[in-house]
Parts: sequence; C-alpha cells; structure tokens
Amino acid sequence: MSTKSINDISFEQALSERYLAYALSTITSRSLPDVRDGLKPVHRRLIYAMRQLHLNPSSGFKKSARVVGDVMGKFHPHGDQAIYDALVRLAQDFSVRYPLIDGQGNFGNIDGDNAAAMRYTEARLTEIAALLMEGIDENSIDFRTTYDGESHEPLVFPAAFPNLLANGANGIAVGMATSIPPHNIVELCQGLTLLIEKPKSTLADLVALIPGPDFPTGGILVEGKESILTSYETGRGSFRLRARWEKESIKGGNYRIVVTEIPYQVAKSKLVEKIAQLLSEKKLPLLNDIIDESTEQVRLVLEPKSRMVDATVLMESLFRQTDLEVRVSLNMNVLDGGKIPRVMNLKQVLQAFLNHRQEVLVRRTQHRLEQIVERLEILEGYLIAYLNIDEVIHIIREKDDPKPLMISRFKLSDRQVEAILNMRLRALRKLQEIEIRQEHASLSKEQTELSALLEQPSKQWKRIKADIKAIEKRFGPETALGMRRTTLGKPPKSIAVPIEAIIEREDVTVICSSKGWIRAVKGHQISPDDLKYKDGDEGRFVIPAQTTDKLVIFGTNGRFYTLSIDKLPRGRGHGEPLRLMIDLDNTDDVVEMMVIKPEILTGPEDQLPSLLLASTEGRGFRVQVKDIISQTRGGRQVMVLNKEAKAIACFAMPKNPAEHLVAAVGENRKLVIFPLAEIPFLSRGRGVIFQKYRQGTLSDIKIFKKGEELTWRRSGKLHKESDLRPWRAQRGAVGRLAPIGFPRNNKFEQ
Repeated sequence: MSTKSINDISFEQALSERYLAYALSTITSRSLPDVRDGLKPVHRRLIYAMRQLHLNPSSGFKKSARVVGDVMGKFHPHGDQAIYDALVRLAQDFSVRYPLIDGQGNFGNIDGDNAAAMRYTEARLTEIAALLMEGIDENSIDFRTTYDGESHEPLVFPAAFPNLLANGANGIAVGMATSIPPHNIVELCQGLTLLIEKPKSTLADLVALIPGPDFPTGGILVEGKESILTSYETGRGSFRLRARWEKESIKGGNYRIVVTEIPYQVAKSKLVEKIAQLLSEKKLPLLNDIIDESTEQVRLVLEPKSRMVDATVLMESLFRQTDLEVRVSLNMNVLDGGKIPRVMNLKQVLQAFLNHRQEVLVRRTQHRLEQIVERLEILEGYLIAYLNIDEVIHIIREKDDPKPLMISRFKLSDRQVEAILNMRLRALRKLQEIEIRQEHASLSKEQTELSALLEQPSKQWKRIKADIKAIEKRFGPETALGMRRTTLGKPPKSIAVPIEAIIEREDVTVICSSKGWIRAVKGHQISPDDLKYKDGDEGRFVIPAQTTDKLVIFGTNGRFYTLSIDKLPRGRGHGEPLRLMIDLDNTDDVVEMMVIKPEILTGPEDQLPSLLLASTEGRGFRVQVKDIISQTRGGRQVMVLNKEAKAIACFAMPKNPAEHLVAAVGENRKLVIFPLAEIPFLSRGRGVIFQKYRQGTLSDIKIFKKGEELTWRRSGKLHKESDLRPWRAQRGAVGRLAPIGFPRNNKFEQ
C-alpha cells in the first residue's frame, strides 16, 4: 500500500498561492493580448485552426460549427459558445476595424442582435489574417504543445500586420484590464516608418501622424489634442466620441436632424429605446419624435418640437443624456515579449511590433539560408555526377552497394549520394544540367544577399520598411479599408443648454408634511382642504414650483440638501419619506425649504441671491445661494455648529440689505435690533455673534425694513411696536427685555 505525505500549511497561504496561480493564468492565457500580434489565445487558436482547415481567403467557406469543434477539441478546452462569440466578433465589420474572418450568413448587426447559431453560419480567413500568419512555416516563431500533448500551436504569430493598434483589444483579467481602440492602418504604417527612419522620434512626432483612433462605425472624435497626446504618453486615458449628424431642411421652413453614424460599440436599438424612454418621461422637451429609417446604413431621424428650436442646443441636450456621445477608454495594458503584463505608451507598442518583425525576419532568413545550404549541397553533388556520368552509371549498375564507393571516389556526402541514387533517368539529359547550374548560381547569389542581410541590421530595417510600405500601399487611403472613417473634430465649445431642453417646464406644488413625507402635485391652484396626510400627520411646507427648479432644504444640522423637483414622487399618494432621499439623521429636523430657479444661478455675481442663517448659539452669517447647492445625497455642510447648537433660521435676503434691520430675541426674552449690513458673507463657518447671553440661547430672528414697525403675532392677533430706540444697538449686544405683549415662547410668530 502506497503512503502519501501530508504537509501542514496555513489556509491563508494555500489560498493565496492558488489564487495567484489562477490570476496569472487568466492574465497570460486568456484576457490580455500579446503586444506582438495583438491577439488573445482564443483568437490565435481560432485563426490557426482555420488555417489547418485550409480556409484561406481564396478557398470556400466551411460551417462555423466545424471551426469551433476543431478549436475546442485541439487547442482551446473551453465552452463552445465562448469560442463562437470570439469568432463572430472577428467577422463583424462594425466591431473590428479590419475583420480577420470573412463570415457568410447572419453574424449580427449594429442594432445589437445576436448572430445565428454556429450550425447556420460559415466562415473563412481574410487576407489580413493571412498576413498575420505569413512565414509561420519558416521557423519564424516558437510553438508549444497543445493541452492534450497531441499537436503543437504557435505562441505568437509572425504578424506582418500591426493588429494590436489596428483592431484594438478589450479584456478583463484579475486585477487588471485592457482597452485599446482601433486605429487607421495607413497612419500606423506612417508612424512605424518614422520610427525606423528616426528611432529617437518623440511621441508628439508620432501623434502628428497617428492623431487618434479610427473606429469602424465612424463618428466624430472631439477630444482635445493635448488630452490625446497625454493619453498616448501614459498609455491610459479616454477619447470623447460623438455621433455624426446633419440638419436636413423640409417643407414649410421646418427641419429635421439625421444621425448617420453612431459611436463605437453602441447598440442602435438600445440608443433608440433610450431616447424614446426620455421622450416618454418628458426629459427631452425640445424633441418631438425619433424615427429609425436605417437600412444597411444608419439613419436616425430626430424631429424637433418646432422650427424655432436651435438644432445645436437640441443635439447638445441629447449628447448629455444619451449614448450619442460616449467616452472610449484607453488602457494599453498588454503582454510584452516576455509574457509580462505592463502598460505601454504608443511609442513602446509600435517599437515592440518592429522588434518582433526584426526577430521574425532574422529567423526566416536563417531558415531560408539553411534550406539554401542543403539545396546547394545537393546541386553540387548533381554537378559532380554530370561531370562523371559514365563512371557513376557504371558503379550503380555493377556494384551491389554503390554508396560507399561513390562517397570515397567522388568525395560526396551521404546526402549528395542519396540524392544522386534517387535521381530519375530523365534527369540525365543535358538540359537538366543547364537548369541545375542556373539554379546553383541563383541560390548562391541569394545566399550571399541573405548572409549580408543577417550581418547588417541596417539592411534588415530597410527590408522591414519596404514590407510596411507595401502594406500601406495595399490598404491605401483611397481603398475602403484604408480610408479614415472617424473624423477628427475640434473640442466642442461650451454651449449653455437651458434647463428646458432637458426637463419639461411644468407647474407643480411641493408638499411636505410635519413627519417628513414629501411629494409634488401638478398645478398651483390647490386648496388646503384637498390635501390629505397620513393619520396623525399634518401639513408643514406647501411651495409652488416648476419641474425645472431645485428644492433646497436646510436642516438643523447646518447642512443644505438639493433635490431636483422633477424627481420628487408624483401622484395622489402621500409621497415618500424625505429621509430616504437625503442623509438626515433622526435627531435632526428641517428648518426651511425653498425653491431655487436655475436661471437665477447664471446671473451676474453681484445679483445672485443670498440667505441669512442663524443658530441657537446666537451666531450666523450671510451666504450666497451658489455656495449651498449640493450634488450629493449627503448635502453640503455650510453652518458649523458646536455640540449643543442647532440651526434655527434661514431667510431669503432682501435686495437692499442696507435698508433693513435684524431683530434677535433669546430664550432670556432679551431683544436686540441691529443693521442687517453688519452681518458678513461667508461660504462656511460658525458666523458672527448676533446677541450675547449670560445664560440661554437664541430663540428667533426677524428681518424688517428700516422705518417700519416691529410686528409679531400672539394668539393670532397682530402686535406692533413703533418706538425701537430701546432695543437698537450694535451687533453682539445683550439687548433689553422684549416689549410688553411679546409671546411667551419668544417667537415672532406664535
């Protein structure tokens, strides 16, 4: 009975070792492309398996299921659907800039529809795929055994075509990812030629020739040149891509917008669905309808509400809310020649391709030289045989074992003798001797040239340059494949899109109960008797507004929260709890709610509205409305409070603060009145002292105009005080007892 050794190892160590092995396998064998041929293993295995099936560009098609079966059975032991998905993508001219597979049948479309099942579609290789494998049988690359050990597969292709940048790549590994957009082959060839001619060229020189990606679906690249250069320098960044559109005039002086190209990897059907959804939600008030008139060419017709709508403003609103504008990421994280993942910049990727081409050229040259040496050896043996033809024939006819005798008699090698013995009688004619001498001379000349090529790197680069020039000419800018599809545009100017272009302006009334249930009801003419609340609850805030406005909420914690009114719950119900929309603790409450119109915030700096804030510790300050707007659920902390203090007041400031006074009353019933202008503007803080206290806190404040009486209500009855001299003082005074009849709760409104 065999014994097995058992080793004690910590679970953490065992888990980390196995996860590391899994991560490395995913990174190097599945998800990241090789910088040399730009392919992942599944793509390389697909193309190589199709080559073994003789699915060349000039041959007929074969069922995709046959290809997938061969790939899965011989090279790639993974799911058949994953292999077929990879095959389909390599055949889609809207997904790959230069397709590597020529598909026949339904291979999907730009709408996002899936391809037909693999038993219905057929495939073969394209000329570009053939270029990737050019010289693969000439010892130009290394092979490894397949997973079952029965055959071999290439580690990398010779890659006469710069596939990584030309077709791009996407992949997600463990802890890293890659995202490389496609580029124009003519521009890539020009960049490679520049690197050969001037190896010390800068990235700026290369970007001048390769100004940005070239997507198969076209579109307009509106990223700034500096941003593009930075992305290519670091190997990380993004590109802003917009749909191509044009304004088309129709009868009656009206117009419509026609979108002819959509951004890369955007499904047209989902794009149309998104715009239709925004229309139904009334978030595109400038747009009347969208019609998909696409055939093989994209044609989306956008009808504006009226001819008075500015087309640029309409499109800008669509760019902001839909995938008519996207950001295509750049992350050139690839496997270098040593199978090590790293992020490269544009120059490093191009140089890695050139280095690979040089290595392939050297290996192919050495392989050809070996073939020439072997052939010359045989030809020299033939020539010796022709010079001694009678004696050779005599030895062959008379001797039982002529081989040793021929070797010793004519100083021939074993290979030469075997070739002579295997020679046919018809090759003994005089014409054949002439042909052999010509072939010998030709091969000798080629041998000399190839030897010089191996010895002189300058000649190697000259040959590589010629190959790249040939590709550039083959896919020139006048051809369908070489013509740039993505237009290089300028970054769009900042266009002020009115809020009405994004949200339809509609009258609503915001209703919030004492227990914090909030909702918006259509219209302004609402009777208080028509408002219903939950049992035990009652109304607190009823504010007329419009759907384009912002609702600003000030809490006792000194924070301001901002909500879009168009996103408030609508309908006849009781609404939703406000605390589900903003981070307001159970210990805090709402001090004030107010409506801010978006056009107010775009006015001159000196005309922007402001607020007066006050806390129970007797402090406060003025603040501009622009400094309180928050974009997050957590709000913006504006008033800084100590542990005991609470925010208690928030007033909209009058337009002429110099003509107004502030009345502050404490829990000690002391009242002080001082000029509003004495309170400074702050963007955040505790504020300045309104009133000093030996004991107690600030209870309430009020703003009123100079020359007017101070008023308050008690038991529903209005009280006035005209002589304010006893209470007038500078800000920060203690004050005097409030007038007779002032409410016991020390509030101006009881």
